[in-house]
Amino acid sequence: MTYEFTKEDLDEIERIKAKFPEVKPATLPVLWVAQNRFGHVEPEVQRLVAETLGLPESHVHGVATFYTQYYKEKKGKYVLDVCTCLSCQLCGGYDILHHLEDKLGITKGETTDDGIFTLNEVECLGACGYAPMLQITNDHYVNYLTKEKVDKLIDDLKEDKLPDYEKIEMPLRKVK
Repeated sequence: MTYEFTKEDLDEIERIKAKFPEVKPATLPVLWVAQNRFGHVEPEVQRLVAETLGLPESHVHGVATFYTQYYKEKKGKYVLDVCTCLSCQLCGGYDILHHLEDKLGITKGETTDDGIFTLNEVECLGACGYAPMLQITNDHYVNYLTKEKVDKLIDDLKEDKLPDYEKIEMPLRKVK
């Protein structure tokens, strides 16, 4: 497959480059442009970013592989990153992960056959006070998870409905 940026992408890249005194710092945001366009930053996409910025491929590859938020392979339309770090673990993070594995018929690290969901187990997402929680495709956080809330989330995502932040419930927790 041949990857090419659209005119809109190239215009956005020029705006990004204009924010920096040199081109190297533009690597991170331009990789985001690429990932938003193609859904991943496989080596061919990294090469396109390097060529577009006039940087060595090794630099772009180093940046892309350092950060877990950049997908180095094709993923599902929705990537579900379930936190299982200590706070989430103690509040049921593994229960949520295993419930999603059962519901989606895949295990962590896999993508559903229809290409809609990829399920990942991840370390801390920086929202320990809202545990257990997950992140949808590097963007939307869903917190205070229950199996019922996860079931509704999956049904909504199948209809391309992302969570409404204004309606996210924040239940009180009893301190023992």
